[in-house]
Amino acid sequence: MIKAIFSLFFFLFLFLPFVSKATCPVCAVATVGAVGLCRWLKIDDLLSGIWIGAFLISFGLWFSSFLNKRKISFPFQSFFILFFVYFLTIYSFYYFNILGHSFNKIYNIERLLFGIFSGTLCFGLAIGFHQFLKKKNRDNSFFPFQKIVIIFSFLIIPTLIFYYFFKCQL
Repeated sequence: MIKAIFSLFFFLFLFLPFVSKATCPVCAVATVGAVGLCRWLKIDDLLSGIWIGAFLISFGLWFSSFLNKRKISFPFQSFFILFFVYFLTIYSFYYFNILGHSFNKIYNIERLLFGIFSGTLCFGLAIGFHQFLKKKNRDNSFFPFQKIVIIFSFLIIPTLIFYYFFKCQL
């Protein structure tokens, strides 16, 4: 099952072009702290996984942009950085026994991994939708903080759907 998930991420990042736009590193660090708080407060892994997935893609794209600004680039840079970030995160979850419990599954997939994949997908769709709206408005946002509002909306909606549909603990 893990091989299938890594293969899916591999083909997703290999064939879907991502625009490397900077995302706030302070927000990324705050998200990591929030994930620890979610586990301490016993918030369901499916819900926190959505936000972890968004954090991982955000951090990976930000780091790629950071390297580009310092004139450091190599072929498939964003792909390799994203793969490395996801691999290290998921490996550390297995290493510290956060993943691997037989009763913490949804559709026979770890709840946390399902949430991470969902959050990654929602974040990618949000960025794509933001870029689409900017093109429609001659490369300008329609309102201040449009990108943040769109990303937050694209993450809060699946969080609420999963909360009510899968009866998650909160």
